[in-house]
Amino acid sequence: MQNNAVKRELLQSAAILVAILSAAPALAQDAAPQEPQATAGGLQDIVVTARKRAESVQDVPVAVTAISSEMVQRQDLTSIEKIAARTPNLNVGRASNGSGAQLTLRGIGSSSTSIGIEQSVAVVVDGVYYGQGRIINEGFFDLGRVEILKGPQALFFGKNATAGVISLTSADPTDKVEFKARAGYEFKAEQAQLELVGSGPLTDTLGIRVAVRASKMWGGYYRNVANPVTYTTFDIADNSLEGHVATPASSEAPGEKELLGRITLKWEPTDRLTATFKASGAYNKVDNSSWNYVAYNCPSGSSQLNGYSCQKDFITHQNNIPTDIAANFPFSEPDGQLYNRYKSYALTANIGYKLDNVTLTSVTNYNWNNNRWACACDFQSSAAGTWATENSTFHAFSSELRALTTFDGPINLMIGGLYQKTKRNFDQFIMFANIEDSTQSAANRYLATTKTSFTNGETTAMFGQVTWKVIPTVELAGGVRYTHETKDSYFTQPYNNAAVTTIFRAQNDPDGLGQIFANQSFNNWSPEASITWKPTRDILVYGAYKTAYKSGGFSNGGINSKFSADPLSDLTFDPERARGFEGGIKTTLADRQLRLNLGVYSYKYKDLQVDFFNSPIFAFQTLTADARTKGAELEFEFAPRAVEGLNIHGSINYNKANYTNFPQAPCYAGESQAEGCNIVLAGGGVRQDLNGKPLSVAPKWTGTLGASYDHAIGNGLMFGLNADVRYSSSYLASGFGNPDSRQSRYATLDAGIRLGAEDERWQVAVIGKNLTNRFYVTGVVDGPSTGGASGGVTPAHADQLGFGTLPRTVMVQLSTKF
Repeated sequence: MQNNAVKRELLQSAAILVAILSAAPALAQDAAPQEPQATAGGLQDIVVTARKRAESVQDVPVAVTAISSEMVQRQDLTSIEKIAARTPNLNVGRASNGSGAQLTLRGIGSSSTSIGIEQSVAVVVDGVYYGQGRIINEGFFDLGRVEILKGPQALFFGKNATAGVISLTSADPTDKVEFKARAGYEFKAEQAQLELVGSGPLTDTLGIRVAVRASKMWGGYYRNVANPVTYTTFDIADNSLEGHVATPASSEAPGEKELLGRITLKWEPTDRLTATFKASGAYNKVDNSSWNYVAYNCPSGSSQLNGYSCQKDFITHQNNIPTDIAANFPFSEPDGQLYNRYKSYALTANIGYKLDNVTLTSVTNYNWNNNRWACACDFQSSAAGTWATENSTFHAFSSELRALTTFDGPINLMIGGLYQKTKRNFDQFIMFANIEDSTQSAANRYLATTKTSFTNGETTAMFGQVTWKVIPTVELAGGVRYTHETKDSYFTQPYNNAAVTTIFRAQNDPDGLGQIFANQSFNNWSPEASITWKPTRDILVYGAYKTAYKSGGFSNGGINSKFSADPLSDLTFDPERARGFEGGIKTTLADRQLRLNLGVYSYKYKDLQVDFFNSPIFAFQTLTADARTKGAELEFEFAPRAVEGLNIHGSINYNKANYTNFPQAPCYAGESQAEGCNIVLAGGGVRQDLNGKPLSVAPKWTGTLGASYDHAIGNGLMFGLNADVRYSSSYLASGFGNPDSRQSRYATLDAGIRLGAEDERWQVAVIGKNLTNRFYVTGVVDGPSTGGASGGVTPAHADQLGFGTLPRTVMVQLSTKF
């Protein structure tokens, strides 16, 4: 039945595309002048900064998916999640806690369960690296371009780019005074959105751009269908019982409120000096931190906690913190409402100075964010519920200076250095196990445990690259990046209810291990080399050897378990490294009407960071494994001159991402001996061998097919439409081989239609996303308090709670520009 559904979706999507392709020439013929212009249409050149310099996307030895500012606006690609939803081989899973996200590219990603693990897919905004998963809470708008760089990118982008880079560049001030306004309404979430942009020169040398966006939902993407539950606590002080009613959380989630702003000043006093300063801020709040957690596959078909039917649908089951407890629960809303609130600001100064043959560039940044949430952390409605709140703050200062030579001779250089200083503060408060202690303070009375932690980080790096034009058509490039990094961390559990002191170590635990200090130091050399051959202006053949390094670190949100003999090892983890080869050919053919690119790659990953909950010792642990990803990617873009305004594009990608050395991997919850959980460790516990098994969220086949058409229809009007299909084969959402986590293959369809003035004075657009309304997950956790022990004779699997994506959305958008 699933196969038939997918086939129907693909056929429906293909039918729409065929209709577009059939209608576009007809529309063009109706509106075309009597004398066709042979020079009209064709491909537009795309400029990227994959090597920290402006180059055509067809001239760089890097696999890049570039998205123009026009496409960002046309398809409302205003978040990393929306960008991933139209990009093959890129997946983003929104998580409630831990790092807040799981970003995966070519099958390589980082678990969301630990706030201390930085993402293998680095996010770079206006030339500045942002390593926190919570970056997905930022709303990105008024962008100049988006670049997705695939594969290791350490040389130019530094640590934590082992899988690739998502590079976002915001728009700069314009040469002429310009004002834009855009208002939209999305029907599924009942969301209103307003965006205002003002741009232009203040003086002959100084320009300004001010951009603001605000949005509010009166509804949501997911329905919460929980019923009230009674959470009964046992008072360990007097053995009494007390009932507390946990009302259902908001029925429509996430109920988002958002306010974003950015001010850009650009000063060009001479043709040699350019200084750009950007200040931005963001506020985002939703009514449920785990609003997209769906019990989509359960062993019996129903939740083991509440009996609800498990199904692949946009439905959740969440209850608020009981109101009488919430009144004194740290960082809780007074009424116990679940929430996630994210605030941030950033200041970035980018200065470029051009000498005769050398360009100096300085990028300095300070960014700060604070994230608070209240979570129903069993992620299902349960009378034995687990609730928690968290308050975490991260701030970073960085400064990079680099020099690029542009001599007429065959050899040129880029050299640079980076300094970064970071700090993360973390506090968490957890209520579970139906316990209370009336002798404690009001804040601690109903808590089982609390955590507090910090990590101070410092990074220095030097990098350089030499490019050598051996002959006019052949270029060799080689470079290396050296990184020295220190992290000083601390973790303790200041309060534990006496009923759980046999599980958790307290701050003053008599064994002396209640306070964990870690002073870590890492050093890494990441070399890179490439060769390019350009036999003609429109053909590039390239090959590259690349390496990369991702920071080791400290799990600030871990657990100091009394069952663990070495809590320091539980909370610390080693760096992740990558090395391998990439090559391909990039062509622009048929009088610059057809772009056709083919790439192949193979990378090995050493000490891939894998986080899991070790239930026998009640501890989070970050293990490391070796893996390999290899594959091929073919993409095309066709813009025929005979039909001006028509663009047909697509890609097909094969990727195989498997563990190569993970012989003592964790078993998934309830995995039996016969299913593979049969390796007994000398120190206790049972494991499985995952050698040769697939990584998390690593589909073998992905692809896209799309078309857009824009054309003048007379009377000063412009008409446009677009449609894009994205396909993914099936994959395991679990990183531990759990067959219950499998996401079946799916296809999604995005489409839009627009009508407006040729001079862009006004436009009306309708933008549809996931029009097939396909539910799919991009990450998973085993349902807390479900399933049984691993390594038994009989399977006892846990419920699978997936990070669901957005349902069908349709937005009407009105725009004006003057």
